[in-house]
Amino acid sequence: MTSRHLAVFLVAWLTVSCSLNARGAEQPNIVLIVADDLGNADLGYRGSAIRTPHIDRLANEGVRLESYYGLPVCTPARAALMTGRHPMRHGLQTLVIFPSHTYGLPTDEKTLPQALQEVGYSTYMVGKWHLGHADRKYWPTSRGFDHFYGNVTGEVDYFTKERGGIIDWQRNGEFLREEGYYTTQIGNEAVTLIEEHDAAKPMFLYFASLAPHAPYQAPAEDVEAYNGVFADKAKREYAAMITALDTQVGRIVAALDAKGMRDNTLIFFTSDNGGATSALFTTGARSPAEREDSGGAALGSTPPASNAPFRGGKASLAEGGVRLPAIVNWPARIAPGLVSEPLHHVDVMPTLLAVAGGHGDPSKPFDGKDATATIVDGQPSPHEDLLINVETFRGALRKGKWKLLKIALLPGKTELFDLEQDPGESQNLAATHPDIVQELEARLLGYAKQQKPSEWLKAQVDFLGFQGETVMTPEYNIDGGDPTEAPRLPNGAE
Repeated sequence: MTSRHLAVFLVAWLTVSCSLNARGAEQPNIVLIVADDLGNADLGYRGSAIRTPHIDRLANEGVRLESYYGLPVCTPARAALMTGRHPMRHGLQTLVIFPSHTYGLPTDEKTLPQALQEVGYSTYMVGKWHLGHADRKYWPTSRGFDHFYGNVTGEVDYFTKERGGIIDWQRNGEFLREEGYYTTQIGNEAVTLIEEHDAAKPMFLYFASLAPHAPYQAPAEDVEAYNGVFADKAKREYAAMITALDTQVGRIVAALDAKGMRDNTLIFFTSDNGGATSALFTTGARSPAEREDSGGAALGSTPPASNAPFRGGKASLAEGGVRLPAIVNWPARIAPGLVSEPLHHVDVMPTLLAVAGGHGDPSKPFDGKDATATIVDGQPSPHEDLLINVETFRGALRKGKWKLLKIALLPGKTELFDLEQDPGESQNLAATHPDIVQELEARLLGYAKQQKPSEWLKAQVDFLGFQGETVMTPEYNIDGGDPTEAPRLPNGAE
C-alpha cells in the first residue's frame, strides 16, 4: 500500500469511526430482534423452503455474521445480550429459569437498556424476558426499559399466554387477558411504539420473539399455507411460526420507513440459541405426558428445526446449539458484506454502546468486545480466544480455527475440531494435536475458575418435577382481584 493509499484509508476509517461513535442527534436508533430456538438453516436466505422475505432482505442488504455464537439455552443467552458479560459471572450459565425458581439476573448488573437510558435513549421491549419473574425487581421495567409488553417467564401458550397456572402477559406491570396470537400482538405493540416515538430522541427497541420456540402453534391459515411444502404437521406449524415472525420484522421496517427513521436505524437480528433437535428441550411441560398436548415434540420424536450443516442443537455446545444466524443492517453506515470472524452474544452490548456513546459499569468489565471494526471493515475478531460457555461439568472455547469441547462428567470427554476444514465437527482431532488441546484446556480452565456457582444447580434440588408451578411475588388473586396481579387460572381450567 502506498503512502497516499494509506492516508486515504486512514481518513476513510477515521470518518467511519467518528460516525460510529456519534453523540446526540447522530446516535442511531437501535432495534435488537432475537428469535427463540431458531434453526440455523431455517431462513430463506440460508436455503430453506420456509418463507422469510423480510429477514432475507435485511441479510442481503446488511452484514451477515457467519461465525456468530450464542449460548446453548434461553436464560444464559439473554443474560449475555443484556450485560455483555458471560453468564458464568451471574450464576446463570446452566439451563434456564424454571417457573418454580425465584432467582434472576442479579440487580447489581448494569443492563444494555440502562446504559442506553443514560445517554438519552427511549427504551422499549416487547416479547419474552426470561431473566427473572418471581419478584418485580427482576422485571424489564426495573432493569432499564421505559415500556414493556409481553411475558416474563419462558414459554407460554401463544393464544392464552398461560404457563404453570398463571396467565403471564402484561403491559408495564399490569397483567392482561387478551385474545390474539403472541407474535402478531408483540408486532402490533412494536409498530405502535415506533409510530408514537418522539423522533427527537434515539430509540432502543428490543423485539424478543417467542417464536419459533415450542409450543408449536400458529393460526390455522398460516399452517395450511405450508400444505404441500412439508409433510410433517409439526414442521408446517414451525414454518408458519417463522413466517409469522418474518411478517412482523417487515412491519417494523415499514414503520421505521414511514417515520423517517429507517436510514439511521441499526437492526441486529439473531437467535438466542440453535434450534431444538432433541424433543427433551422443545417444551417445559411439567411431565412427559403433557408434552404433545402442550404443542411440544413427543419424547423420542425428531423436532422440526434444522441446524444444517452443523451437528447438535439447543442445549448442546456443538455448533448446532450455539452457532447462529446473525445480521447487522444499518443503511446509513454499513455496506452489505459477510464476516467470518468469530463473535459472540457478549459482544452485542459493548458494540451497541460504542455506536451510541454509552458506557458499562467499570466495576463489572465486559467480557464482550466492541466489534465495529470487524463488522464494518472486516478486521479480525477482537477476541484472542472466544469462550462459548463454561459450567462445572462442561465448557467450550474457540481460538482461531480450533474449537475445544470438554465434558467433565465421568468418564469425561475432550473434543478438538478444525472448524475451517470440518464445520460439522465430524472428526475429533484431540489425539493428534495434544499441544493445542493442552493450550485450549488451560484457557478454558482459566475461565472456569472465575465462574460463580450455578443458580440452577442450587435451586433445582428443591424441584423434582419437570419445571413446577409458576411462582411470582406478590401472591396473586383469582380473576377479579388486583389488576396489577397476574390472573391465576382456577384449578382444572383449560
